[in-house]
Order: sequence, then C-alpha cells, then structure tokens
Amino acid sequence: MQSILKVTVQIIAVLSLIYRAASAADPLSITSDFEGASVSAVEIDNTARRIDFMPGGDPVRGWPCWWYFRVNGITPGETITLRLRGSTATVAIPGASLQKPLSPVWAMPAQATFSMDGKTWLHTEKGTKQDEWMIYTLEPDATSVYVAWGPPYTPKTAAQFVREMSEKSPHAKATELCRSREDRPIPMLHVQEGDRPKEQRFGVWVQARQHAWESGSSWVAQGFGEWLLSDNADAAWLRQHAEIFIIPIMDIDNTATGNGGKDAQPQDHNRDWSPKPHWNEVFAAQKKVSDLISEERMDVFLDLHNPAPGDPTFFYILPSDLLKEPMIGLRDRFIELAYARISKIKPLIPMSNKPKVTGANYHPLWRQISANWVSMNGNPHTVSLCLETIWNYQNSTTEGYRAVGSQLAASVREYLGERPEKPRN
Repeated sequence: MQSILKVTVQIIAVLSLIYRAASAADPLSITSDFEGASVSAVEIDNTARRIDFMPGGDPVRGWPCWWYFRVNGITPGETITLRLRGSTATVAIPGASLQKPLSPVWAMPAQATFSMDGKTWLHTEKGTKQDEWMIYTLEPDATSVYVAWGPPYTPKTAAQFVREMSEKSPHAKATELCRSREDRPIPMLHVQEGDRPKEQRFGVWVQARQHAWESGSSWVAQGFGEWLLSDNADAAWLRQHAEIFIIPIMDIDNTATGNGGKDAQPQDHNRDWSPKPHWNEVFAAQKKVSDLISEERMDVFLDLHNPAPGDPTFFYILPSDLLKEPMIGLRDRFIELAYARISKIKPLIPMSNKPKVTGANYHPLWRQISANWVSMNGNPHTVSLCLETIWNYQNSTTEGYRAVGSQLAASVREYLGERPEKPRN
C-alpha cells in the first residue's frame, strides 16, 4: 500500500512540474503576415504545447493544400507538436459542377519542413497519422521556428536567385518575363556566353511553378541554373551553344499570397496555353516561345512540377500518335538520357522511367497544357516535356531538388551535344 502511495505521489509531483514548466513558458503564438504564408483554423493548447491548424488559402485561387507559418514563444529545446488536418473548404472538380473538400493527402507530407532562420530548411521526423490528423513533433533550439508543407520558395527567393546569378557570371542577365495581373515582377534568368549569333544557338526554355503550391519545382529550376553557371566544362559548352531562359516561378501572385494555384479560377495556369491566355505570365511565355519556334530553334522546353503524393512518374508526354518524327525519337532520346543521369542519385529521388500520357483522357483542356501546346505548335525537332519531381519523400529537400535540376541541365547538354549544330548563314 505504501509503495502505491509513493508512486502516486511521484506521478503527481512529475505532473506538477510539467504544469509549472508549461505555466512558466511563454505562450505559443503564430504569425502568417509574410510572403507566401498560409494557415487557418488555428487552435493553440499552451499546456500541451500543441498547435492545431489547417492549410489556408482561398479555394477560388487554387487547391488549399499549402501551409507555411511561424511559431513563436518556444522555449529552446522543448518539444512542440503540430496537428494538421485537411482543409474543409470546397474546391471545384475539373470538368464538373460538383464541389467537395480536397483530399487531405495533398496537404500532409510524410515529413514537415522547418527552419530557424528562413534560409536553411530541414525535415521533421516522420509524422504520425491519427484519425483525421497528421501529427508532427520538433524540438527547435530557438525561440521561434518557421514550419511549412515543403521548403518555401517565394518571389523574393526567385528575385534573389536571378540577381545573384547575374552578379556571379557575366553570361547571365537578371531580367523579367513580365509583370503579373497584380503587378508583381516575374523574375527570369537569361543565359548565353560568347558572340555566337542567336540563329546559331539552340533554344532552351525552363519554367517552374505554374501551380503555386509545388514549391519543389522552383528548387529544381534553381539547381538547373546553378549548374549552368558553374565552372563545369559541359556547362560552359551549353552556355556557348544555346540561349537559355529560366523562370523559377510562373504563378507569382498565388505564390506570394500563399494560395495553392492548382485549378485556380478562372483558369489554371497550366491549362491557360490557349489563343487568349488569361494570365500575363502565360501570355508572355507563350509569346517568347512562339518567337523561338518562328526562328526554328525551340529545341528543349521543360515545364517543372511536383506530382501527386505517391506518384513516382517523372515525365508527362503527349501520346505518340499525335506527333510525327523526328519529334518522337528526339523526345524519347532526351528521356533516356535524363532518366539515366537522374536515376543515378537514387535513393535521393525515386521515380519511374515510364512516362504518363496527357492526351484526351487526361484532362478536358489537355490541348492547353503548356508542354502539350509547345509539342503541337513547335518545330519538328522540338522536345517538350513536363517533368515532375516527387515531393513526399525523405530526400525531397532543397538539396535533393537542386540535385535533380543540375542533372537535368547536364542532360540537356548531353542531348544537344548529339544534335547537329545550328547552320551558319
């Protein structure tokens, strides 16, 4: 009996200490008043040191699956718990009038992302699924921490990237594709080396983030640009033989405001490649790509995305029966070269070498998907692909994404090295 009483007293003492520690700690709070932030339905339990929340974002402006905010009031080294549930907002189903909440799996990575300084992004331990909740824990050695669905890449990040690349290399120019409907600049990196005239250069177009929540694609684009402007001899060859355009963020407005972008109204960016695009950035990209086509040097067009949570597909293509040679053979050769390089970094990024077809059975507006539009309107030698880099994986990090980008750039160089040089007039 005495031993039971002793244990009971000890338990009460421990609980009392926990309660006093929690009472003495600063109250937890969150902030989401910065670029790219998104969160809703926040409830904070300061005794349990737990924050319950849902993704934010206006569903009219895309899927409400992106979340990104800052937690304040942490005692350095303490364990805090994040409990995430899917958004209850209804979203439109493409091609139908039905509306329902988005599946919560889109908002629930196996590991959340966090940062103490907003620059270096790390993964939490794997989350735990419990009923409708995904639960993450972390022990930051700081009084505040940024937490997010994945490593954020904001308009400021894109502007800084193109500026730093232009300052690093005389062969790079920081410029703008255009200004958005909300008057934000769309940073673009323009790269070429030497005095080779443009008619003797291959045309290479790399764009990312037509869907704002797919932040990993911007890091892939950055990895492409970093390799391109490196001291690597193959990178120098590509700069000397090609004119390259890199746009790290297409859907700049939804990225800035923390909206999902996918299936945004009145038009999804990647379904907007029509005779009359709604979005300024799509109109401007379409015009520049059309110029390359008219010059018969639209050689490689790459549209970068992140896929469904468990989808390892890397390439999305048009059905071959909608294309003619030599486009089919050139496309397949590029896929072969790119897959061989990027698969070498497994298990960094798992992926499938079997492309997914994006024809009439894929989406009602399949003809207006950017890579499809370029294939159908491009030159006979144009290689136009959508590339998806898996996001729900242990190495879906800034380093992992950038590694994919660098290998992708090296693949472009290898592929173009096999092509006949542009004729001299």
